[in-house]
Amino acid sequence: MPDVFSDAARELMDRSRIARLATADGQGRPHVIPLCYARVGDVIVFVVDEKPKRPGKTLKRMRNIAENPTVALVVDVYDEDWRRLEYALVHGRAEVVENPEERRRALEALRDRYPQYRSMTLDAPHNEVVRITPARVHHWRFVG
Repeated sequence: MPDVFSDAARELMDRSRIARLATADGQGRPHVIPLCYARVGDVIVFVVDEKPKRPGKTLKRMRNIAENPTVALVVDVYDEDWRRLEYALVHGRAEVVENPEERRRALEALRDRYPQYRSMTLDAPHNEVVRITPARVHHWRFVG
């Protein structure tokens, strides 16, 4: 896999706490949600966690990924002083992680980053782990 993250993009991804994930269904209808994530090397991972969800219904983001695995993820910094603005936009492909060792590493990274996950069981198949493999990453910050 080519090195798509610049050092600055990696640093922003690692210090930020929240991202916005954009998915689209098979007809291209968009869906955007806030997301907890971790960077593991040069892939991004997230888990369907145990925060309250609609019982018995597959999440829209997961239905969309099954229909159309092309996703975008944005991590941004906003400040009233626009000289401090910054963002990273990741375009890539999302897939449910099937490999048990990769799943374990992803959950470990997520639990290191978010203490709330430490008390959650996060068992398969209910709590799916998703890997986003970046095709390209655009990083921008104010330079003045």
